[in-house]
Amino acid sequence: MAATSTMLPLGTELPAFKLTDVRSGDVMSAEDFTQSAMVVMFICNHCPYVKLIQQGLVSFGKDYASKPVDIVGIASNDATAYPEDGPEDLARVADALGYAFPILYDESQEVARSFTAACTPDFFVFDSDRRLAYRGQFDGARPGNGVEVTGESLRAAVDALIGGKTVPAEQRPSMGCSIKWKAGGMTIGRGPG
Repeated sequence: MAATSTMLPLGTELPAFKLTDVRSGDVMSAEDFTQSAMVVMFICNHCPYVKLIQQGLVSFGKDYASKPVDIVGIASNDATAYPEDGPEDLARVADALGYAFPILYDESQEVARSFTAACTPDFFVFDSDRRLAYRGQFDGARPGNGVEVTGESLRAAVDALIGGKTVPAEQRPSMGCSIKWKAGGMTIGRGPG
């Protein structure tokens, strides 16, 4: 089922988190990231919206690796219902694609809830004070719409922050598969999306 970003209010403080990186096994917390900007992306393996932009995420990670930006992916889907979104497959896909950023596994889904993440992909960019400066889409590409994957929306926000400029407040929500909540969670998504 397709969903869009909740559009968490700009200026919101970065939620605390402490999660395990699926590739290294290291536990990472919000305090481990200290660059001038921080990009938090909620992604997964199975969603066609994420699959569409995977190479764009690879390029984004490589292009910003030497810039003052921390990038982290968080996977929060219910891996019991969607095994391909479990830690082992997340690590395998991240390695195969060459993601230049850690992928953290949010088994309890509490981190996704604290960000009010609603879909995969869902992007959040925080400034040096760890206040939300951008939330929304990677770019205008969606499955079947023929728009080229460039990451232009996310790149513009990050470039503004690291360039000492204000990110425009008019932002477009991301669209993707709803996060697959466990029974007893906010909602339970079923189906391919």
